[in-house]
Amino acid sequence: MNRNNFTSESVTCGHPDKICDQIADRILDALLEQDPQSRVACEVTCTTDAVHIFGEVTTKAEVDYAGLARRVIEEIGYTEPNRGFDAETCRIKVDLHEQSPDIARGIARRNEAERINTGAGDQGILFGYACKETVNRMPLPIELAHALAKRLELVRRSNELQYLLPDGKTQVTVEYDGQDRPCRVAAVIVSSQHREGVDIHTLRDDILGHVILPTIPSALIDKDTQFFINPTGRFVMGGPAADSGVTGRKSISDTYGGCARHGGGSFSGKDASKVDRSGAYLARYIAKNIIAADLADRCEVQLAYAIGLAEPVSFRLDTFGTERLKKDAETAAQEAEARRRELVETQTQIRALQENIRTLESRPVEVAVQVDEGAVAKAREEEKAAVQKELERLEKKLQKAEKAREQAEATAKAAEDKLETAAADVAKERDGLKLELQEARRKLEMSDVTVAQFKIVFDTVQGNLNDMLALIAKASGENQAKLRAAAEKLIDAFKGRIES
Repeated sequence: MNRNNFTSESVTCGHPDKICDQIADRILDALLEQDPQSRVACEVTCTTDAVHIFGEVTTKAEVDYAGLARRVIEEIGYTEPNRGFDAETCRIKVDLHEQSPDIARGIARRNEAERINTGAGDQGILFGYACKETVNRMPLPIELAHALAKRLELVRRSNELQYLLPDGKTQVTVEYDGQDRPCRVAAVIVSSQHREGVDIHTLRDDILGHVILPTIPSALIDKDTQFFINPTGRFVMGGPAADSGVTGRKSISDTYGGCARHGGGSFSGKDASKVDRSGAYLARYIAKNIIAADLADRCEVQLAYAIGLAEPVSFRLDTFGTERLKKDAETAAQEAEARRRELVETQTQIRALQENIRTLESRPVEVAVQVDEGAVAKAREEEKAAVQKELERLEKKLQKAEKAREQAEATAKAAEDKLETAAADVAKERDGLKLELQEARRKLEMSDVTVAQFKIVFDTVQGNLNDMLALIAKASGENQAKLRAAAEKLIDAFKGRIES
């Protein structure tokens, strides 16, 4: 049986590249919180004692970019001075400018109703992937690598291993059998930054016992599994003091660990108009739902966009020969996209109504002396009730859409069950026909034997009759006539039996 290995890696939040990703996304969150229509393409780099924030931002929000970056660095754990990088003393430079008007004209929309059809902020190709290897429909190598990185973070932050520092990396090699099913873990690599003076043997025993063995399923580990823990023997200098970081440089570990293709664009620091991020999420959504509906074991989706256009200019779906239901891929994708758009539109309307309710509740009432304050209050309550009623209607519509999606999945499952039942019936009928054919052949063979035996008997009897006729010819007179008559009668009867 042909076996093969596949390896994926992950990193902790203190890795230089992930520091940059987290700063960019924290800035994006702060801008969208104040101005949901912000257009953001924020990039970050970091190195020894320095962070550079740059890119394009068009927003009405007011954000302390340097302050946000320092909070992120502090939360990650870079708080000790004189280690080459810490939240309080590192230099932070901000170079952000507005989005190009040539790009903005392709994605701007006139009103709320049109915003769901916002054009793509740039051209791009994007991939989404899902498989049946794990409950999250993710490949097992990257799932295990992420689990190790999260566990490494946990034992550091909880002081279970007090000597660990923020920077760290994990890597897992999984062995697959001849049918591309994961069967064992072949190798595990964990590298963690640590304080000066830690005994390497103690560190390796601790990480094996506190990180690796509690994370990797025991059924996947055997006597041949290899463990490499801080292979160089020392990892004191880490983070940006040891290696520079850039947003988007961990795009493979951010997606499928190399098991599927990647469009090349960074995710972090980009609003939803940037298809590098939102388009990749949509492609993953389509692939994951195909796997969740049990239509295939593996699925990869590619989308391609042109700047300013809301719809993809290209769509491709590949199930690598694992599909179960021969459903048109483009139709399935269109149905999934239609359901997604309906849900997004309903949720957008709900958010708008909720904002209206908050506005009504906080709006000051200026009533002249001659105005009936009670009537004004009543009118406001009626307006609020109408808005609340509309909100409830949209929530019911959202529930109905969710129910329709569940029914569609159930219908697909029923179709598959029906297909399996039909296949079983065909197989049963085929087996019955095989038995009938075997019986017919047996009878034909017996018939051939019977005819051959009868021919031998016939030839023998005919010879005896010929001898009898010769004896009759030698007889005389009346006896000869009687004998001949009896012989002819016997011959006629024998011929009759032969004919029958």
